[in-house]
Amino acid sequence: MTTIPAPDYSLFKATEHAGWSRLAGSYHEVTQHTTRHAARYLLDAVRLAPGMRLLDVATGPGYGAGQAAERGAEAIGLDFAAAMVAEAQATYPEARFQEGDAEAVPFPDQSFDAVMCAFGILHFAHPDRAIAEAHRVLRPGGRFAFTAWCTPDKAEHFAIFRAAVAEHGSLDVALPPSPDMFRFADPEEARQTLARIGFTDIETSELPLIRRFAPEAFLDTLTKATVRTQMLVAAQTPDAQVKIRAAVLARARALAKGGIVELKTPAVLAVGRRP
Repeated sequence: MTTIPAPDYSLFKATEHAGWSRLAGSYHEVTQHTTRHAARYLLDAVRLAPGMRLLDVATGPGYGAGQAAERGAEAIGLDFAAAMVAEAQATYPEARFQEGDAEAVPFPDQSFDAVMCAFGILHFAHPDRAIAEAHRVLRPGGRFAFTAWCTPDKAEHFAIFRAAVAEHGSLDVALPPSPDMFRFADPEEARQTLARIGFTDIETSELPLIRRFAPEAFLDTLTKATVRTQMLVAAQTPDAQVKIRAAVLARARALAKGGIVELKTPAVLAVGRRP
């Protein structure tokens, strides 16, 4: 039987690491109202209760672990970017944060009652490994929950950005090989992956998240929000980059009411239990 080698996503992973190290200060500024709100759904999905031990994988600015600690849990946030860890620890001193790789979690087997991952799944080079690691460190009966953005036909902020790139630049540019960003936007794919890794009692739902921005703040998401967005913008010609930014700002201003843009940004929530 021929073994098919795993794709080499090492350059993508290195680029993500460098990018998130740069974005530690600005990510919170432009995404906090959506991603911090989503953390509440994840904590509810894992049935967090006071005294439980929770791991927040790809914690970023620390929303999940911070809110878990506020609910009386023993919360640990893990992130591969040291700058994110420092940002999270300064914001949520009641939780514990440390540097570490989601695909090789630095904790023993069966050491957590719950594991969560808010939108980190689409930034991992090998998300199946990260899900398997969540399964490994969970105690029997513990739950793992993650969120992933829906596709651009549902998530308006992606649609606006991709339309601007398609019109003034190109969506087909040379980028580091990477997993499909919207793989887990398909609830069935999320269910099948969790089941294959060993989770049971799997449930998926769609979170009706909303982003509210001033038009200029929405433009900031091109450079301050996610590394994948940065990579796509940076791959355009200088002239195209200027036109893309202008098109995004013009669209945001056209949609604004009372100086605020309100965009639907739904996400898939998936949760499973370790038997």
